[in-house]
Amino acid sequence: MNNGKNLFQRTLRFWFPVLAIIIPLIVIALAGKNVGSLAFQRTVTEMMISIVVVVGLYVFVGNSGIISFGHATFMAIAAYASAWQTCCEMLKPITMSGLPAFVRDQSIPLLPSALISVLLAGVAAALSGLILMRLTGLAASISTLALLFILNVVYSNWDSVTMGTASIVGLPTYVTTTTALVCAVFVIIVAYLYQTSRFGLAIRATREDEVAAAASGISLYWSRLIAFTLSGFMVGIGGVLQAHFLGAVSINSFFLGLTFLSLAMLIVGGAGSLAGAVVGVVVITLLVDVFRRFEAGISLGGDTISIPAGSQELIIAAFMLCVLIFRKDGIMAGREFTWPRRQHTTNRLSNGS
Repeated sequence: MNNGKNLFQRTLRFWFPVLAIIIPLIVIALAGKNVGSLAFQRTVTEMMISIVVVVGLYVFVGNSGIISFGHATFMAIAAYASAWQTCCEMLKPITMSGLPAFVRDQSIPLLPSALISVLLAGVAAALSGLILMRLTGLAASISTLALLFILNVVYSNWDSVTMGTASIVGLPTYVTTTTALVCAVFVIIVAYLYQTSRFGLAIRATREDEVAAAASGISLYWSRLIAFTLSGFMVGIGGVLQAHFLGAVSINSFFLGLTFLSLAMLIVGGAGSLAGAVVGVVVITLLVDVFRRFEAGISLGGDTISIPAGSQELIIAAFMLCVLIFRKDGIMAGREFTWPRRQHTTNRLSNGS
């Protein structure tokens, strides 16, 4: 009996950091779906997609300590791959004549196309990581930014395949709040299992002290390559979700704006923990939504209250600056949600003991 109880407690203690994240997300999703307006429901869905992306970014950045400016590359690869496979068959021969015939002349079902697209993003991350992960520190960060610029230039000028800077439209919009929530829960679980595995422990050791980790037999190159590849897969999921939530794909959507917003969410929440990655997304998304509504104007007692256009960006920037000044490690300060421990005070009465 006690063994079964202890096993349950150990299991619950192990999964508590994940449950403490997932359960509030489920509550938010249910509120957005059943109580909120269509605008709020859309905000919640966007939040779940952002969680997928930022948690994917955390798997590499948070665990390795190397800032990556290039993860939007893998989002774009997955989004465009999904668009090529699912876009209207009548449109592709006209607007994307450079596609291979087996892609141009037919559409692939949604689930297989999503899996293929995410796989391509992961393969792209693995292949680029074979080169980039040989670098360390600032050099590695700048090389990921170079990767982002390379993809942007190629896709912006590959008119016969990507339609250049124009948007590919006509994608099926099958991503709902529930779909995005399921994907967010999935990547959170994968990220948690990774960070608690020996691979996650190894890469965090390299983050804390590269020399000591190498002296202990940990390979900096392979530990970072594994994290970079897994991270590429996960942000690829975010790319597919975004493409089929908006119903359109544009290369400008996967450039510096998305890159810096994702990094800001991660850093404000706390790049050192999975909980920080999720909290950062939730806080920034809700703040953006609130001040976006104030910019549009809110009616109170017959009067309309609004703030000047552009105030949203200034207020959010000021908030992020305050967080980083007064809590430099982010809101969660690199900590996870942990199992509450009871403090027991035991009074022992004994003779001579």
